[in-house]
Amino acid sequence: MEFSHPMVIDPTGRDIHGEAARIRERGPVTPVELPHGVPAWAVSSAPLLKRLLTDPRVSKDARRHWQRWADGEVSPDWPLYTWVAVQNMFTAYGTEHKRLRTLVSKAFTARRTAALRPRIQEITAALLDRVAKAGADGLEVDLREEFCYPLPIQVMGELLGLPEELGAELRVVVDGVFHTSADAAEVADVYARFYAVLGELVAAKRAAPGDDLTSALISAHEEESGTRLSEQELLDTLMLMISAGHETTVNLLDNAVHALLTHPAQLAHVREGRASWDDVIEETLRAEAPVASLPLRYAVEDLPLGELGGPDGAVIRKGDAILAAYAAAGRDPRQHGPDAAVFDVTRASKDHLAFGYGVHHCLGAPLGRLEARVALPALFDRFPGLTLAEPAGGLAPVDSFISHGHRSLPVLTG
Repeated sequence: MEFSHPMVIDPTGRDIHGEAARIRERGPVTPVELPHGVPAWAVSSAPLLKRLLTDPRVSKDARRHWQRWADGEVSPDWPLYTWVAVQNMFTAYGTEHKRLRTLVSKAFTARRTAALRPRIQEITAALLDRVAKAGADGLEVDLREEFCYPLPIQVMGELLGLPEELGAELRVVVDGVFHTSADAAEVADVYARFYAVLGELVAAKRAAPGDDLTSALISAHEEESGTRLSEQELLDTLMLMISAGHETTVNLLDNAVHALLTHPAQLAHVREGRASWDDVIEETLRAEAPVASLPLRYAVEDLPLGELGGPDGAVIRKGDAILAAYAAAGRDPRQHGPDAAVFDVTRASKDHLAFGYGVHHCLGAPLGRLEARVALPALFDRFPGLTLAEPAGGLAPVDSFISHGHRSLPVLTG
């Protein structure tokens, strides 16, 4: 399998599903070109991607297993640099990944997630009051700005014990991480500002520890060796949890709302008891994956794809980069049938890879689902006449081929 005639990925993400369909049309594995001409193999077959995500011959450690990194061809001005350069469990491999995930798991427990439910309910109620005020007298409301965006960032602030004065700056830098068409100056600025915010957060928690995730990560240690997260690992772990934990939930919420408002028969299924809010959440994660394409993984050795259920004779070579095309895989007809592109909350199988799979399955998935379980029914109960204020096709996506959401979600509260 030669790397030739790659499909150029649009860094602005203007047509996520159109691009995903074109990736699928080229086969289960196809060469693509990322920003700055960086080559990768996009995997759009759901069964094949699932196997690759669990194969020990596939790594997330660029320093050890990406030939382009070893050759010095990846510079800090690359828009995706943060996604591959950070030192945390997201980019770790093998025993190093196990060490880091164990340390983080000690701090980010199911108990800590469940304990957030009352606070999520309070934040949701307060934000719905804000939406009602903004939409008074029939005014149009940007639901992403007023509800879908602030809910996860406030929950993340509660989880991390974030000082209120850092909230505004945090929002700016998180948005910057997902700006995949940024120029070199913007990339450098976001990188520096993000570390500055995280440094302030860690300093505040060292001075006054609390019952929050940041304090728990500072004190977490691995029992057998007694090791802790290094300072860089601590900062990069916080970066991972803030970026991934926030953006995915924002997109889950506004994609679910948009899907229901553009498919009123599906909303009726929920209101009339033929489907649950969990059905809405899982079908949204499948059909409207919050993360459209996740960079990057790397072949530790040559990968004969025929052995993994892929095309016979095709091989991803050692040191090549792999792009997990989640938006394409979520609508894979081989997995979900000829109507795979249809949003259907009554679908029998809603299997998806939106939170990853295997050892790198997202630790924050239970929290994202919890926020959606609280927020979505509360929103539609409060505003039963909620409608889109613009045509379904009139919404602009966020400026990213990674993040699958909308810049705005204009609605009328009714």
